[in-house]
Amino acid sequence: MTGKIIRGVGGFYYIHPESAEKDMLVECKAKGIFRNRNVKPLVGDNVEFEMLDEEKKLGNIQEILPRKNALIRPASANVDQAVVVFALSFPKPNLNLLDRFLLMMQTQDIPVTICFNKCDDQKDEEIQAIVSQYRSCGAEVLVTSTVNGTGMDHLRKVLEGKTTVMAGPSGVGKSSVMNLLFPEAQMETGEISRKIKRGRHTTRHTELFCIGNQTYIMDTPGFTSLRLPDVEKEDLRHYYPEFEEASNACRFLGCVHINEPDCGVKDALGKQEIPSARYENYKQFYEELRQQKKY
Repeated sequence: MTGKIIRGVGGFYYIHPESAEKDMLVECKAKGIFRNRNVKPLVGDNVEFEMLDEEKKLGNIQEILPRKNALIRPASANVDQAVVVFALSFPKPNLNLLDRFLLMMQTQDIPVTICFNKCDDQKDEEIQAIVSQYRSCGAEVLVTSTVNGTGMDHLRKVLEGKTTVMAGPSGVGKSSVMNLLFPEAQMETGEISRKIKRGRHTTRHTELFCIGNQTYIMDTPGFTSLRLPDVEKEDLRHYYPEFEEASNACRFLGCVHINEPDCGVKDALGKQEIPSARYENYKQFYEELRQQKKY
């Protein structure tokens, strides 16, 4: 039999069999052969398994089928796209963290949709000030609210027929979005701590929810920090689509847009054609990568 790993907890893997009802799960263990190969099953893996007890729905994973991709954080496989959720109100969006996530997904060639949530208590000009910074970053940008339903129909269309990893910091309303899209998930929603402006970690493990025909959402634990992916500092500029056109005006072919004279990207920055926050994060990431290579 074949199926998809929906959840992995304490050495047990819960598999949704292909063509089965969406709420049917088989509890499986992975054979020792995987440990010998140093291979660990991941949520999102397509697997072959044998049914040991049909009544109790128990089985064994026999083979992990070839992966389209595999992410380290969140640990998952066969992802079609990522939706990253950030709040527009509390906690205020950490754009440095958002840019790190975008870079991480871009280096793995995974399309991203940015979901700016909790728009219901923000002024339109404040929303547009943030949203406008990401219009040219290569990701689709949505504005949503679970309070009044803004953007939720559009988000459903983005998710249809795909396996989506949904990620974001704690407290941004990610679990509330999941509950609205898939009420059966019965996910715990955490209150925002006004003192630290951050949410409690309400999702404790990576889990895949089937919300329709071949439509899966992978919810992940909230994160508050991300390491930069392992890229050469000279290649960093290639992951900023908004630099592409302006870089044609650079004097030097290998311009990294930091200290070089006659830099088209810095000229565009001065004309406010490139968002300053995106560029400042780019400079910080470049320096981090430079320092990493020293050691």
